[in-house]
Amino acid sequence: MSNPEFCSADFKNLPYWWDRTPRPAREDFDLPAKTEVLVVGSGYTGLHCALQTARAGRETLVIDAEDAGWGCSTRNGGQISGAIKPDFDTLCRRYGRERAFALVGEARGALQWLGDFVDSENIDCDYRRCGRYLAAHSPRQFDRLVKRARYQPPGLEQPLRIVGPWEQAAEIDSSYYHGGLVIDDHCSLDPARYHQGLLELARRGGARIASHCAATRVTRSLDGFRVETTRGTIETRELVIASNGYTAGVTPWQRRRVIPIGSYMLATEEMPLERADKLMPGNRVFSDTRRIVVYFRRSPDGRRLLFGGRVSVFESDPVKSLPALRDEMLRILPQLEDVAISHTWMGFVAYTFDQMPHLGVHEGIHYATGYCGSGICLASYFGHRLGRQLLGIDGSDTAFNGLPFSSRPLYHGKPWFLAGAVRYYQLLDRLG
Repeated sequence: MSNPEFCSADFKNLPYWWDRTPRPAREDFDLPAKTEVLVVGSGYTGLHCALQTARAGRETLVIDAEDAGWGCSTRNGGQISGAIKPDFDTLCRRYGRERAFALVGEARGALQWLGDFVDSENIDCDYRRCGRYLAAHSPRQFDRLVKRARYQPPGLEQPLRIVGPWEQAAEIDSSYYHGGLVIDDHCSLDPARYHQGLLELARRGGARIASHCAATRVTRSLDGFRVETTRGTIETRELVIASNGYTAGVTPWQRRRVIPIGSYMLATEEMPLERADKLMPGNRVFSDTRRIVVYFRRSPDGRRLLFGGRVSVFESDPVKSLPALRDEMLRILPQLEDVAISHTWMGFVAYTFDQMPHLGVHEGIHYATGYCGSGICLASYFGHRLGRQLLGIDGSDTAFNGLPFSSRPLYHGKPWFLAGAVRYYQLLDRLG
């Protein structure tokens, strides 16, 4: 397929982040016959888990079917929140008020934890506390944001600021939205730089990373597990599944509980800083109140717009979905009609049926998964906690341990129901 006419001369069907941080070179070594800890998946979850176990002296091997960090850890938009999808009232109905309070509090605490981790480990990844503008796509949604800001659960208050439609130009040069909410605590980073820094920490800590080494079969052994891979067979005492939206049929229980949903992104070519400043004066990260959400921000150097959304259901070629994604961008920012597109890419986000992240153990296999779009913060935090739980460190359990983790009948990892659900949510979005 030829590139659309609105693409730049140097257009790439690759993540923008990979220009600055190419995929790391493959380590050339023979797989060990045995290891103490085997982690499947080299994204944020897997590397944070491996960092803990390796630093504690446990022999740790991380395997991945692709290059290290090839999945959503280097394909996301670099927006960071400590948020979970269900609101506090929904969580109270499900789990009771005390558990709900603990879940929300711990997820928000993970945001502070991540900033402290990046700072203490000196990871150069353009980490910035920029705040988020959560934009209302209808007057009704603006009213809901006002209520959210005014009536926060006692003890879970966070700094929120309402921005009315009449003052919205201070945040975005667009008439598409009906006001919004500034969430001061939210942050941004360069996800590939963050992943590269984490990868180097794990390696220095003693973990070994085997890329292009897909797990093909898992069976129980006397002392743990026997894992067959495309590069050989490994015996391991502890097995961790950290593949999230790329979880394969080799672990069917985990696969039946995550829904891989494509998220599509583009990057514009560089703009003059004056133009980018006028476009988004506060230089925050942005998302809106639609169920079929879009999200966008300026690049770390401030010169490009990075725009993402869920504009397709099953399309794996982002070039084919690019016209629809660009149309969505122009619906919000029509003044970018003359700005060429330099990159497009996509990745799979892992959702769960209850829209909650989960970590735990099933039949001896440790897992953490289902971040529902909040993966930078929660995948990092859950991976860290999972590693500490493997080590038996007191106080490592989380409020998320032990949550019911259900699937649905007839679901085996391919979301046949997704197209209908998306059309239904699109209808609700149009109704405001």
